[in-house]
Amino acid sequence: MTNMPADFQDEDEVEDFKPLTAQEASAWRSRFPQVSVWRIVMVQTLVGVIVALLSWLITGRAAAGWSAAYGALAVVLPAALFARGVVRQRPGGAGGAMAGIFGWELVKLVLCIAMLAAAPKLVPDLSWLALLVGLIVVMKTYWVALLVRSSVQKPIDI
Repeated sequence: MTNMPADFQDEDEVEDFKPLTAQEASAWRSRFPQVSVWRIVMVQTLVGVIVALLSWLITGRAAAGWSAAYGALAVVLPAALFARGVVRQRPGGAGGAMAGIFGWELVKLVLCIAMLAAAPKLVPDLSWLALLVGLIVVMKTYWVALLVRSSVQKPIDI
């Protein structure tokens, strides 16, 4: 039996682990490049504008378009603030990074809830249904943007 740290309970997992070489790591990074958080925020903004215009066209009411736009803004604005905070985060080790992410996520949630609470006062003739459609569609755009990012190259096995 080999000497293993107490953290590892399953010997099979430890024995199967093989660190990547520099070449393998470089190849992995080229197949799975990082996605810019600003690109995702821009895609969310574009989708928010489209949802607002569609809401206006489908219902024929400008108030529905403004409501959907405000719902989209309730996702995009906190997401942009979160992205800015995380990108500009000061180095402080792994624990500091996680604390920063959780802190900015809390700020994002509080701002989103505050914007939704202020919606009846800020949006004239508010349509809650259109607001929720804008909010949900833009919120789900984040996952779609990650799934269909065109820069991911699939490995070719010959």
